[in-house]
Amino acid sequence: MTKQRSSRSSSSRRITAHRAGKPLGKLRIIGGEFRRRQLPVLDSPGLRPTPDRVRETLFNWLGQQLYGQQVLDLFAGTGSLGIEAVSRGAACVDFVERDPRVAAQLSTNLASLNITASAVHVNDVQAYLTRPAKPYTLVFLDPPFHQQLAAPCCSALEAGGWLSEDAIIYLETETSLSPNVPTNWQLYRETQAGESTARLYQRHPL
Repeated sequence: MTKQRSSRSSSSRRITAHRAGKPLGKLRIIGGEFRRRQLPVLDSPGLRPTPDRVRETLFNWLGQQLYGQQVLDLFAGTGSLGIEAVSRGAACVDFVERDPRVAAQLSTNLASLNITASAVHVNDVQAYLTRPAKPYTLVFLDPPFHQQLAAPCCSALEAGGWLSEDAIIYLETETSLSPNVPTNWQLYRETQAGESTARLYQRHPL
């Protein structure tokens, strides 16, 4: 498999130094219990938090549906989506991040917020999705751009039993990509910001 980089893209942080792996930027939580909290993020190649505007749009789409959700955050990076979900009432989030340094910072940030019901898994996402599954009601999928990872990950989620019957799936890809998703995923909302396009799908049972 091609080497993956951590995901999440954005203008939501500023890097003021050049040493990779050093906590230099800030991630701002937009709403919910931890609203306005700022968390350190690493200066790591490819680490790109989802833009504030896109996150705000996404969580407006989700609205009250977040309460009690079991969430899977793939290519978690800074954890911007999963942490926002917990802040707004999700029961727990499983974060999957390949880079050990990025995952360690994410674990530190969860501890600083006293988020104890969620877990960070240091693993390659495609390898993780071959494990025995449990169904999630909400999945965030933000793979690195231009690595052809969206379609196989979507297929693995559907085929591997990772989704509840009426799961909601958020997929963020490069705008040039028209993602190939399972036929029982219905596009519910879509928005574009810069080079990325965000889509929200509703799963229907086969």
